[in-house]
Parts: sequence; C-alpha cells; structure tokens
Amino acid sequence: MDSSASTSTAVPETDPQIEHIIGIPDEIQPALHDLCCIYKVPLNLRKLNEGEAYEPILISIGPFHHNKKPELEPMHKQKQRYFKAFLRRVTNEGALAYRAFLSKNFDTIKHMYSEPTSLSKDEFVNMMLLDSVFIMELFLRKSNISEQQNDHIFTTPWICKSIQRDLLLLENQLPFYLLEDLYEIVMDLLDSQQSVDEQNKLSFLELAFKYFEDYYPHTSTPDKQNIVNNFSSCNHFTDLVRRFYLPEQVNTQDFIPCSTKQCVLKTATKLNEAGVSFEKVRHKSLLDIKLQKIPCCSWFLCLGCVPCFTCVKTRFQIPQLRVLQTTECVLRNLIALEQCHYPDQPFMCNYVSLIDSLIHSTEDVELLVDKGIIEHELGSHTELATMINGLCKHVEVNGNNYGNITSKLNDHYNSNWKHYMGVLRSVYFRDPWRITSTLVGVVIFLFAIFTFLHITGLYPKR
Repeated sequence: MDSSASTSTAVPETDPQIEHIIGIPDEIQPALHDLCCIYKVPLNLRKLNEGEAYEPILISIGPFHHNKKPELEPMHKQKQRYFKAFLRRVTNEGALAYRAFLSKNFDTIKHMYSEPTSLSKDEFVNMMLLDSVFIMELFLRKSNISEQQNDHIFTTPWICKSIQRDLLLLENQLPFYLLEDLYEIVMDLLDSQQSVDEQNKLSFLELAFKYFEDYYPHTSTPDKQNIVNNFSSCNHFTDLVRRFYLPEQVNTQDFIPCSTKQCVLKTATKLNEAGVSFEKVRHKSLLDIKLQKIPCCSWFLCLGCVPCFTCVKTRFQIPQLRVLQTTECVLRNLIALEQCHYPDQPFMCNYVSLIDSLIHSTEDVELLVDKGIIEHELGSHTELATMINGLCKHVEVNGNNYGNITSKLNDHYNSNWKHYMGVLRSVYFRDPWRITSTLVGVVIFLFAIFTFLHITGLYPKR
C-alpha cells in the first residue's frame, strides 16, 4: 500500500522589530539640518566661562534667548521704538511685504538653528520681524551721524558697545540673507520715493562692515570690491567677524593632520633663548604667521645682532594682537563657531592654540609685549596669561594650519648647536653695550695671549 507523507510548510511567526520594543520611532529627524549655521554653544565650552562670554548682556536676537532674561526687557521696548521709526522709512507696505517673506520662508529659517523653537509660527515670524527691523534701523543710524544725536543708544557709550558685543555672539544671530532681503526692500522703496545715487549707495554688507569695523584688526579699511570679494558669503555676524581675521586667500596646502609633535610648541622665552627672533609684522592678517629661516645661515645665530647679518636670524613673524576688554568674548565665540560649523577649517582655534603654546608665564607675556606682538589693556601680564591659557580648554581640532611652522621651531630648539649659539647671542650680543664689552674683552684676551707668548719666548722674534 502506497502511503504519501503529507508535508506542511510552517509559517514563521512575525518577530517584533527591536526598535519597536524599545520605543524608537520609524522616522528620526537628523541631529542638524544641512542649512544649520547658528548654534547653541556646546556645554563643554560653556562651563569654562560659566556661559558669560556667550550670553547677551542687553539685547536678545533670535529664538535662543527670546524672553529668557528679565534684564533684557528694557531693550525690547527699544526694539519697539525702532520699529515705529523704521515704518516712517518704508511705510506699512514694506513691513508687510517683509513679514510675508518671513512667513513664506519659515521652514528654511527654522532649519538654520541647531535647536527647535517652542514658539508658534506667528510668534516666530513676529520675533524675526522685530529683531530684523531693530538691526536694520541700528545700522542705518550708525551710517548717518545726524540720526545719532538724540538716540540714547549712540549717546551712551557703554550701551553702544554692549549692543555691538551682543550682536556678534554665536547664539544671538539672524541669518544674513534675511537682513539683506529686508535692506533690498528698504532701498527699493527709497528709490521709488526719491532719487538715490547708485555710486554712493551702500550695500547691506558694507553697512554691517561699518558697524563692526571696531573688530577689524587691520589699520586700513578695504575698498568696496574687497569687502564684496572677502565677506559676501558669510552666514551671520559671527561668521563675518571671523572672516575679518582670516587671510585674504586662506592657504590650505599647509593644512596637515594634527600630532603631538606639531601642536606642542616651546614657550616664547625658551625659543628666544634658542636664538629665535620674534618680529612684529604690519599690514598682514592676524593669522598670517610666517617663519623666515635660511638653513645654512642659521648655524651662525650669534651674528644676527649685526645689521648686515640679519639673514642668519630665524625670524618668527607674527602680526600684532590687540587684547581689549571684549577680546576674550570675541575669541570664545569664534572658537565655538569653528567647533560647530568649521571642524575642517579651525583657523582661529589653531591661532589661539599657537599663542597659548607661546605663553606659560608672565615672562613670556613680557617678551611678546616688548617685541610688540601683543598689546593689551588688561590689568596685568598675569591676567593676560590666564585669559589666553583658558581659551583652548576642551577644544578639539582635526588639523593644525601651523603644523609645519611648529615642527620647524621645535627642531630648531632641539638642535644643541643652535641652542648654544642662541644662548651666546643672548648673553654676549643682546644689545650694543654687550657687543662692545664682548669685543673689548676679546681684544684684551688676545692681547694677553700675545703678551704671554712674547714674554715666554714662544712667539718667534723677527
């Protein structure tokens, strides 16, 4: 009898997905949108300065500090005063057109901030409108001295400086393109009301540059074309101030991976003892640091004090850094911006790290001040050293733009012969008086040897 075995296919039980078990949603928004350019300062940087360098003193701009501090309320009234004054320039038509623009671009603007806002769409748009108009009115009055006479902001220096400081904070920003669009609306309405000279009409970028020119480290103001070429792609005011310090053409060819040998530089006094000559250079970007060295000549460093033998010097050329009361705030915000937005271009982080490596004591500060490389208005050299040494804590970078310079300086310091020659120069050839006494001593020494040889008969007589 044939028997056929019946086969049955087991239907596998559907296993629950592990992400559903622990409650992970199917769709998760990315941590940061591709458009993001305005950030909350990371906690590891904020806790060093207790957040003081990153928070506004008088005025909040944007969503991060909106209605967060009661002490900022008086300036909110000033925003409203400026808004009414601004309407006299453009009428309600221009303000409504700009508000419609903000509402239309709500999603784009929202994605430019690193953290979501709790404000509704209308609240967010109204806040951006009020803040944008305040900045625009402030910049227009800054460019017109006659409008500053009865303005409490401009007639009270500490308020003027505090607002200027608040407007460059990383957490206190508006996207630059929003302000440019508002400015175009202003100019279009003014053009329709009165004739405006196209040659003398400023762009919004020029207005912003004029407002923040106190932070521009160069002695001469660039012309209109240079401003357009170097600063037109900035994202906001913090980004604009960062570009003030960068060389016109950032050289990334020397941007090499970071290593312990390349990043740790000897202090200024140690390099000076090893024969490195510190020189202040003029008309250069703050970050345009160079090392001038002729290898075959650097073996005779003791001759570097003689004017005709300057080629034998190892010259460390550094533009002057002016340290004011607001410098720490500026540098901390620029470092925070690079940590968040420019991890592959940490030029300011590299610069501050280099200066930090040079300064370990008040003697290092005194040397750099004497050479004109640092000029400061702080209470003491100790205060400056403490400030500089605290800027780079918890700052991590992917590369070092000054890696080649640091490596060459350390190699120079580790060369025993160059170190001895540097000590010889610093001890016996530091200034004209020491040079004179050294030469006199050498002449007397040679004369004494000649006399000794002559008396003992070792020197042959003619």
